[in-house]
Amino acid sequence: MKKNLRDRIKLVAVEHFNSHGYHGTSIRNIAKDVNCSLPMIYYYYNTKKELFDEIIKKEYFDLLKRQAALLKTNNIIDFYTKFVYNLNSLSNYDKKVYRLGIKVYLSFDGDEELMEIMDEWEKKILPRHYQILKPNMKNADNGIAIVRTLVHLLETLIENIVVKNRFLSEEDVREEISIVLHECK
Repeated sequence: MKKNLRDRIKLVAVEHFNSHGYHGTSIRNIAKDVNCSLPMIYYYYNTKKELFDEIIKKEYFDLLKRQAALLKTNNIIDFYTKFVYNLNSLSNYDKKVYRLGIKVYLSFDGDEELMEIMDEWEKKILPRHYQILKPNMKNADNGIAIVRTLVHLLETLIENIVVKNRFLSEEDVREEISIVLHECK
């Protein structure tokens, strides 16, 4: 029962945070939609910030890790294609969690602490993708340009699927990624 109520609280909170933003969401409205008392919410989460932090720090980053763990391929174009294409099959809840993570990442929502966490995470994005691509790059002279272009493309594709709720076919994703990674093995 406890886990079920805690999950319902997060489910409803994700809906509210997506619809009204962090600052426009109240614990009182979450409790009303969960159909539980305010003290029950506060039993699990001392503050709205604590609830939002758990959604971003745990749910969002766990989602990213789960998506990355699904990727098992030696072909770099397949690797990135599958990562993006698999976002189409996220549950509605996971898409909303991802959307919240993007809003914090873009500094549209959340608080300073979460934005600092996202800034630190962002600093690791280019080096991480460079390490993934480095063994596959034929021309290391423009490796940084390839990585930067790829990251911008990935952000655009992810935004289309997660934020704009558009379906992208595997062929369309592959075509876009192949244009950027045409110099990679």
